[in-house]
Amino acid sequence: MGNVVDDLREVKRSRYAVAAVFAVHGAVTGSFATRVPWIQDHAGVSAGQLGIALAFPALGASVAMPLAGSVSHRFGARNALRGLIALWTLSLVLPSLAPNLLTLCLALFAYGATAGMADVAMNALGVEVENRLERSIMSGLHGMWSAGALIGSAAGTLAAHLGSDARLHHALAAAVLTVIGVLSCRWVLDLQPAEDEEPPPRFALPPRSALLIGAIGFCAVFAEGASLDWSAVYLREQLDTSAGLAAACTTGFTLTMALARIAGDRIVDRFGAVRTVRASGVLAVLGGLLIVVAEEPAVAMSGFALMGLGIAVVVPLCFAAAGRSGSNPSLAIAGVATITYTSGLIAPSAIGMLAQVTSLMVSFCLVTALSCGLVAFAGVLRPGDRPKISRPDAAVPDPRP
Repeated sequence: MGNVVDDLREVKRSRYAVAAVFAVHGAVTGSFATRVPWIQDHAGVSAGQLGIALAFPALGASVAMPLAGSVSHRFGARNALRGLIALWTLSLVLPSLAPNLLTLCLALFAYGATAGMADVAMNALGVEVENRLERSIMSGLHGMWSAGALIGSAAGTLAAHLGSDARLHHALAAAVLTVIGVLSCRWVLDLQPAEDEEPPPRFALPPRSALLIGAIGFCAVFAEGASLDWSAVYLREQLDTSAGLAAACTTGFTLTMALARIAGDRIVDRFGAVRTVRASGVLAVLGGLLIVVAEEPAVAMSGFALMGLGIAVVVPLCFAAAGRSGSNPSLAIAGVATITYTSGLIAPSAIGMLAQVTSLMVSFCLVTALSCGLVAFAGVLRPGDRPKISRPDAAVPDPRP
């Protein structure tokens, strides 16, 4: 019995350690996003050139994500995550050092590649902990990512307000986040491949199951990217609000998503992934309808808040479903992550191009239509319940704290 209790304690400790890694990953993203104007000025690039450069993180992530499984197989899950999160946090300094467009593109490619591999590794460990605890934790983990992004953004906003050099800011942030990330990895599960386990291919296309699950994630991330990048513009241009109120709408959307993710696990445990996503899709569609018919800022802001509530838990549940969808969880998770990263890349530009031809209202009609996909295709998140793991720690019920 003592070993079982110790195993349970180890799994719970790993849960909090992985949560800390998620927060560190988000903090890097928030730290970078707030200093993009400084990076643009330092590199001397135009708005159009910056748009080209900002496509490179997603490109780097898409290329590197399928490699994460082989890295974890070779070094073990703990060592792989420790190394990948360190590479990701240290890569924060690269964009601010770039003196021109070419070096900025290369820096952002490396930044995205390390982000993507760390993303796959930490989600794979999160799914393993969830399976052992036999209850949902992925939504809360992604909530910690959102909380980390908010903290990183707040620190970056303060640094920008004080007029600090982004090279110094990012060097200090990278040092602190590297220490936190590496130390946190000390307590994650030390998963090792079996002696007779074949190493995964260095590069492989995602399985069909990951494509179906990724399609749900695509719809959610498209709505997220559109709302994050265009909600403030929508209020300012469509409803003629002040810049402060428009910015508050984006902040409110982000906070809504973070809070919904932190609270989402209990809802998933009670109602299941499929019913949760279908109900979430209804909220997202209702939010989209409020946005497109809004004539007052309060109505549009309520719509964006509902949109945030509706899409918050979808991507975490997609990663959880991918991790249980086949014999190679890392490959499935990498496939879902690649699809969602791609959606996040194309959403802002697609919204802008459609708005250029028609209007922003029509663009958010597209977002609303894609949100209907959450309701229609939620059933693909039903790959079966969590696998029964033939280890003693998997059979122990986890009393809620």
